[in-house]
Amino acid sequence: MICSLAVKIAHREGKSFMKDAYVTQPFRIVPVGQYQKDNAAYLMIMSSSPGLLDGDDHQIKIDIAPGAKLQLQTQAYQRLFHMKGHSSQTMQVTLGEDSVFSYVPHPVVPQHSSHFLSHNIIHLASNCHLLLSEIVTCGRKMSGEEFQYNHFQNLTKCYVNGRLVVKDNVLLQPDRMPIQGLGILEGYTHQGTLIYLNSAGVSPDEWIEAFYEKYGETKDVAFGISALQHDGFMVRVLGYGAEQLYLLFKEMQSALWEKLFLN
Repeated sequence: MICSLAVKIAHREGKSFMKDAYVTQPFRIVPVGQYQKDNAAYLMIMSSSPGLLDGDDHQIKIDIAPGAKLQLQTQAYQRLFHMKGHSSQTMQVTLGEDSVFSYVPHPVVPQHSSHFLSHNIIHLASNCHLLLSEIVTCGRKMSGEEFQYNHFQNLTKCYVNGRLVVKDNVLLQPDRMPIQGLGILEGYTHQGTLIYLNSAGVSPDEWIEAFYEKYGETKDVAFGISALQHDGFMVRVLGYGAEQLYLLFKEMQSALWEKLFLN
């Protein structure tokens, strides 16, 4: 089943707002930032489906006008159900000049025999800021389905003025690789990735030092952060609990949003 969501964010008189939206079942998109005072647009993706089923193809398109700021949220964990084939999701985001896009979704829970392919394509114009993350769990751990999924892949490509500057490919195949071995999950059960990138010439060095100092010794978490070749950084975290990693990323999002994105 092909499911589509397309949103256009506009900017007028210092305020960002949803100008246009198109959705098909099971998607919904709702504003959730009525009480925010930063004049950014806050939207939540909602779904009447319990998760992705065999053959589902989610197609998401976000267009952000010059000067606009959008913080996109999700309603709940994304569940990937048993599949004979596979499911997929493609998200395309276009940021106009001087715009901001921040998206920290809930973790993904791949259940037994699921096969999922995700592709994020982000285009930044000049003077933009991007924050994007994903967290994948081991599956339904309490139901005895730890690492019982077949395939999880999340490919992210970020372009600045048409030039590819970041390419990240997370590929997990528990039945084909030593999933908890050295260089992969190393005994942990959950993995998270967070990317911050800007085309405004803002150095990430202070943020890298601050985040490493704050989270580098977090209990039951392996935390790593490194600078990108372009202005930005990437965070990799390993842990045992989805909520812990999700809240860690939300804290980082809040810090960047308040001190950097909205200046």
